[in-house]
Amino acid sequence: MSAVHQSRRKSRPTVARGSTRPTSRDVAQAAGVSQAAVSLVLGDKWRGRVSETTAQRVREAAHALGYRPNLAARNLRLGRTRTVLLVVPALTTEFFAGVYTGATRVAAEHGFGVVLYPSPEGIGPARDPFASAQAALDGVIASSMAADALTAIRGDQLPLVMLDSDPDGSLGAATVNLDIADGVRQVADHLLAQGHRRFLHLAADVASWTFEVRARELAARLAGTELGTVRAPISIEGARTAAEAALGRPGPRPTAVVCDDDQLAAGAYKAARRLGLRVPEDISVTGVDDLALATAIDPELTTVRLDAELFGERGMRALLAVLKGEAPEAGDIPVHLVVRGSTAPPPA
Repeated sequence: MSAVHQSRRKSRPTVARGSTRPTSRDVAQAAGVSQAAVSLVLGDKWRGRVSETTAQRVREAAHALGYRPNLAARNLRLGRTRTVLLVVPALTTEFFAGVYTGATRVAAEHGFGVVLYPSPEGIGPARDPFASAQAALDGVIASSMAADALTAIRGDQLPLVMLDSDPDGSLGAATVNLDIADGVRQVADHLLAQGHRRFLHLAADVASWTFEVRARELAARLAGTELGTVRAPISIEGARTAAEAALGRPGPRPTAVVCDDDQLAAGAYKAARRLGLRVPEDISVTGVDDLALATAIDPELTTVRLDAELFGERGMRALLAVLKGEAPEAGDIPVHLVVRGSTAPPPA
């Protein structure tokens, strides 16, 4: 070991007397450089402005002192709070919990915090969660929201990323979507291949782009078959009531119920059993989401798996890109059909 290295090891940098925590001045003195050089190195803006040797010396001094940048002061200078608002229709569903988990994972990697805020059903204006949202936030991610639901939080005046939203009519600087149309196509093709020709669409009674896409794609894919539609709130009991009324009508009964959501599918199960029908021997049922509920019911549900955590991750990455002035990743997130025991060929 050289004498220089031995000297460095024996004389570790010290914090100025009276200081409660190391400062950038302490790091500068320990490294023998200016505070401006410390800011450049620790802000990762040193390349081409200070040498690699100097940068390494600053990093070593900061590590030895246990120095941590004062992010609050830095953010105040930059006009940033490093806080993102995630607006979701509800906190009670497993799907949006997954979106939040994915978003916060990416946010934490970049030193951001996430505030979660529910706007019930996502169809009416969301109340402003802060006295001044613009002062409290760097940006907004809105999941499965109607276009006018962000008015009160000034979503159109903040960097905004929309999830599960019409890319052609979005208020956001970027839109991230699941390929829900392809999911519907997979459901329809699966049921058609089994021989079904009479269908009931148990549609979510929510004014949202994603449910409009499902209805439109299903109608296109099942053109030339018998397709009826009944709407229900996204709840098991609401779906049971709607499905029981539709399946109990006189005339040829549908042989497959295509549901917009796994909760609606669970309601369809209950309706079928009240009418003395067996799933899937008498009637097939499909859902969308692949919640834990899908494998808790019997038979287990054939449904479209949506990766909620990846959805949240992509949404946060898109917002970070917007904040940096970069183009977010393009393309919808793939989904796929998980075939289980709730579908079978129609009865003879």
